[in-house]
Amino acid sequence: MHEQKSPTILSFLPSFIILSAIGWGGLIFLLTKTLPNIGPRWLFFFFSVFAVTGTVMPIIILLNRRFPSKPPASQFVIIREAILVGIYFPILAWLQLSRVLTPILALLLAIGVSLIEWLLRLREKSRWEP
Repeated sequence: MHEQKSPTILSFLPSFIILSAIGWGGLIFLLTKTLPNIGPRWLFFFFSVFAVTGTVMPIIILLNRRFPSKPPASQFVIIREAILVGIYFPILAWLQLSRVLTPILALLLAIGVSLIEWLLRLREKSRWEP
């Protein structure tokens, strides 16, 4: 039987380059050319999700290849994990804007996101395939 492996970085190269370019380019434009009104503020969160997701994707791919699981992480799993990390940091920025963010809250949110991913991976492991 043929053994599955986690996808390589080369299979995700176009996606994380495009996501990073759109995200970081949009953030640079927003920070240098706009005023912090309501529209650019929401664009900040939008572009920061793209920027963090694109930046973190190669790291997540390397972590999934370094610490393999059974079943191996599919492309969908890697994208999902990158998006979860990409959403986590703009949430922290949003909480910091209203001066609500504390280190304990950031830690609890990280534990919550990790728990969600762990439960999703546990569900994938428990699926019976003949």
